[in-house]
Amino acid sequence: MKRRDVLLNAGAVPLLLAGCASPQAPTRWYELKSEPPEAVPVPRPGDGTVWELSGRLPLPGTLERDTLVVSSGAAGVVPLAGHRWVVPLRDSVPARLAADLALLRGEGLVWLSPAPAGVVVARRLRVAIDTLVADEARLTLSLRARWWFNNDPPSTPPTTSLTNIDITLPDRSADALAAAHRLALWRLAQRIAGAA
Repeated sequence: MKRRDVLLNAGAVPLLLAGCASPQAPTRWYELKSEPPEAVPVPRPGDGTVWELSGRLPLPGTLERDTLVVSSGAAGVVPLAGHRWVVPLRDSVPARLAADLALLRGEGLVWLSPAPAGVVVARRLRVAIDTLVADEARLTLSLRARWWFNNDPPSTPPTTSLTNIDITLPDRSADALAAAHRLALWRLAQRIAGAA
């Protein structure tokens, strides 16, 4: 090793150690609360059929991370450093949506896939979330989602429903952003239950 390389490497070690020792802000954690963010109406079971919600909800790539994100510019997104989901959205969104639908339709009428043994499922619900991102400039969280029921027999194509939900953020805090995610999912469950 040349003398110059040894000196450069020796100079880099203190810089690396100094970088590791610099104080970092503690990580703040957020969750999609189990309680609905609004009053729960009297359940409306509709025809009383049992639904099974697929546990695999397609999410935008920006949500396939544990960090909260906001939109930036015309097409960018920015992760909020130090602000993370306790449970990744890919896991918490299906569970929360199934629980909300069960509250709206009635006990035992909505199950997250796979339904327990002995439960006779009449309709298989699929949901895809196309957009779930906050616009800091407009102080709005936007959710765009599609849903459909897989039909029996499979020869008939399913009918897809589409909804757009905008939640106004009270401020630019990460806490308000996380709470808006929860409210958007509750409103999505209300639309699915009401349209069925």
